[in-house]
Amino acid sequence: MFPYLKEYRMADLRAMLRNQRRPHRRTEASLAGKTVVIAGSSSGVGLAAAREVARAGGRLVLLARNEAKAQAVREALRRDFGADPSLHLADFARLAEVERVAEELLDAHERIDVLINSAGVYTTRRQLTDEGNELTFGVNHLAPFLLTVRLLPRMREAGRGRILQVNSQGHRFGGLDLRDLTWRRRLFLGLRAYGASKTAQLLSVWELADRLEGSGVTVNAMHPGEVRTGIGLNNGPLYRWYQRRLVDPWLADARVAGESLHTLAAAPELEGVSGRYFNKTHLEKPAPHALDRRVGRDLWQRTLELTGVDDDI
Repeated sequence: MFPYLKEYRMADLRAMLRNQRRPHRRTEASLAGKTVVIAGSSSGVGLAAAREVARAGGRLVLLARNEAKAQAVREALRRDFGADPSLHLADFARLAEVERVAEELLDAHERIDVLINSAGVYTTRRQLTDEGNELTFGVNHLAPFLLTVRLLPRMREAGRGRILQVNSQGHRFGGLDLRDLTWRRRLFLGLRAYGASKTAQLLSVWELADRLEGSGVTVNAMHPGEVRTGIGLNNGPLYRWYQRRLVDPWLADARVAGESLHTLAAAPELEGVSGRYFNKTHLEKPAPHALDRRVGRDLWQRTLELTGVDDDI
């Protein structure tokens, strides 16, 4: 049932299970004067992160797909923290919209200090985006990659910055096949497709960290913990019943993830730390297949082609 377990040494498995039980580290570090862009900020982990950034005094820039939900979040942040977030709308299932919103952000904000990519999707059936990409891979990997690359010049101008990719222990399910990224040849399985997207995201973190060395900008990935996020509720009624009745009652509040992201974004002791994977706030070794740099280099080139980005990072 879990073929990926064959990859692991017992010490790595014990460390992973230990980190899941350990409380996350917290920080009192301020984000005052820092501009923090959060993609996927209207629910789940992104919303929890937005609340913690507002609590820490950061200048919030919210990216969301649903305008009504995003406006409600904006008003709540104003009411609860006295924040004044700016809001930009984009559907991460459409790379053209990611391009557009990146240009909007560059026009509207002279400085970007932190980028948190938290937008994500999980689907139980194979779907393709308008550009022909598998939906999970497109939203979870291609869109945040494109947004990150487009905003990088602004982050580099400041001489320092932190990029945080909200990943998942779901990467351990694998599923990445560079010969079949759209699952046309294989039986589509939601968990494996999700694992493929998160594996791709991790492999790209290592590649990007190499390219950012010496720039002052860091990039890291994190698993937000076993928390309630609402991801997957776009699926059918049976799945929604299963999620709400059998899974959610066992999960922690998403505030755990928000506090962890605040720590990763602001803690002084993490200045300069790059190319790492955190379980909440604890360093952890990802699955062996997510550490294959040869596959990572091939994936990087394929990702550049799919997003239309030049490799001049």
